[in-house]
Amino acid sequence: MRVAIFDFDGTLYEKETFNSLMQHLKEHPDYQKEYKKFFRDILPPYIGHKLKIYPTHRMRAYSMQLYMNALDRLSIKELNDFFGSLAKNMRKDFNPLTINRFKKHYEEDVHTMLVSGAYTNLLTHFTDEFPFDTVIGTDIPILNGEVNKTEYLEHIQGAKKNKKINEYLRDKVIDWENSFAYADSFSDLSVLERVGNPVAVNPDDDLRKIAINRNWEIIEVGK
Repeated sequence: MRVAIFDFDGTLYEKETFNSLMQHLKEHPDYQKEYKKFFRDILPPYIGHKLKIYPTHRMRAYSMQLYMNALDRLSIKELNDFFGSLAKNMRKDFNPLTINRFKKHYEEDVHTMLVSGAYTNLLTHFTDEFPFDTVIGTDIPILNGEVNKTEYLEHIQGAKKNKKINEYLRDKVIDWENSFAYADSFSDLSVLERVGNPVAVNPDDDLRKIAINRNWEIIEVGK
């Protein structure tokens, strides 16, 4: 079985999901009151990150935890409605070149996987239009039908992506040499290295250097 693994931020979605999440919280008529506290709490680590004294992976995980805290005690329906309204606004910023690759793999019966650090509750809102076989994201803890901020949030990034991919594919025989992976960031290098057909999508500087050096395919909007 062949697989095609797609990242979300900067790959399927041309922008950064977390920026869209922040804006959505800030402007949402029901939850905007939570934005000020969220912004106040995120500011110190954000400054530390910019000063390069706070690691990027910790900053990302902490940001996701803080954002979930702002949604504490939302019911599953309220949570889905919240992410559903955000998803509608995000669709216009999808990368047409990457979407075409997804459609091609889907038509060829390649097992398609969406693997991202974004919240799973958000990612699943796109599966009606893009029916991925497997969706792996950051799961928001639920207790008694409500968001539970007291439970640890496992942010899916870096090596955790490969761990989750292995868990989902453990009972299948994968033809990795003829499989595909699409990502924009150096942090996804280990995923790209798994397959015989790695594709750098609008890559950051570090990934671009590697892609050029290893003669990987690079696709960019407008290029």
